[in-house]
Amino acid sequence: MDETGKSVLAVPSLREFFRDCVHGALVKQRVTVEEQTEQYVVNLLTLFARAESLYDDTPAGPRLKPLAVMLCDALEAPSAPARHHALQRLGDVSLFIAGFFAQGFAAKLIDIDYHIAMGGRAYGALAEATARGSRRVLAGVFAELAIKFQPLVDALNEISESSQRHSDRDILRLYEIWLKTGSARCFESLKRLGVDPTTAGRTTFAH
Repeated sequence: MDETGKSVLAVPSLREFFRDCVHGALVKQRVTVEEQTEQYVVNLLTLFARAESLYDDTPAGPRLKPLAVMLCDALEAPSAPARHHALQRLGDVSLFIAGFFAQGFAAKLIDIDYHIAMGGRAYGALAEATARGSRRVLAGVFAELAIKFQPLVDALNEISESSQRHSDRDILRLYEIWLKTGSARCFESLKRLGVDPTTAGRTTFAH
C-alpha cells in the first residue's frame, strides 16, 4: 500500500499494463482502430507516465505549456521537421490531458472541448503534412487519431475513472461534458448512474 492507504498494483511492464488497459477500454467503448494506432496510444501513455516527458522545464519549475503556445511553435517552426514535431506534441498532449484530466477542467476557463478541437486539428494537419516523405507510414495513424479523437478520449476517460466513485459534482460534470462533446461514453456512464441525459435538466442528483 502507498501512503494514502490505497493498494498499489505491481506490473512487470508499464507498456504491457497500458496495452491491456487501452485494448480493454477500446473494446468496452466499442471503438475500433488500426493496430498501429492502438500501439501509438499505448506508447503515448507509457511516455507521459513520466512527468518529465509531459511537462516543460521553466524557471518556476515543470509546467505544462499552453496549447495556444504549442500551436504558435508549430506555425513559427523554422523547418518542416520542427513543425511536424510541434504538431505531434500538440496532438499528444491534448489527447493525454483530455483523456486523463477531464474532471479537472471543471474549475478552469479552458474546457475539454478546446483540447479535443486543438488535438484533432493538430493530428489532421500532421496527417496531411506527412502523407509524403519519410514519415508517410505514420500519416494513416495521425489521420485516424484526428477522425476518432473524441472516441479515443472516451476510452482514456474509461481507464482514468475505472476505479473512481462518482459524487454529485462528478455526475454534473459528466453531463456537462456530454453537452459539450456529445461523448457516447459520458452518455452511457450517466445512464448507468441512473441519470437520463435527455431529461437531466429536470433531474435531482441524489445518492
